[in-house]
Amino acid sequence: MAIILNLVLKNQQQTYEFSQQLAKCCQALDAEIVIYLQGDLGAGKTTFARGFIQYFGFEKVKSPTYSLVESYQNQQINIHHFDCYRLSSAEELEYIGVRDYADGKNIQLIEWANLGQGAIKAADITINLSGSGERRLAVISDNTKIGKQLLGCFLT
Repeated sequence: MAIILNLVLKNQQQTYEFSQQLAKCCQALDAEIVIYLQGDLGAGKTTFARGFIQYFGFEKVKSPTYSLVESYQNQQINIHHFDCYRLSSAEELEYIGVRDYADGKNIQLIEWANLGQGAIKAADITINLSGSGERRLAVISDNTKIGKQLLGCFLT
């Protein structure tokens, strides 16, 4: 049975803090993890990704809207942040070697994952962000055993 968690995030700072808490759980798990970030334009997906990536010590975090993927690597982590918004077909991901990004204990943050289906891995957890103004609702669901472990960590 899937765990579904509903969080009300009152402002960008709470979105950022939520992303950092989840990053801490990912670090503790030390496994390959795929996170889908869903929501309309301006829903907070990039704010979430920025906080998550900065948790691991990366100060400059660029949106991959035009590059399709931005990678962040250091001694402790490999994070690949995808934005599939501008894809005309999922096949484009094959051309950039999307499968190479899934080797080892990488973390993949994937925005607009529905546009890359067939070429990307299934999500361990899905985060659906919605709302307007500063306030956001984050609906988080687990999809795998790793996803259950992540949400279990987050809830403790």
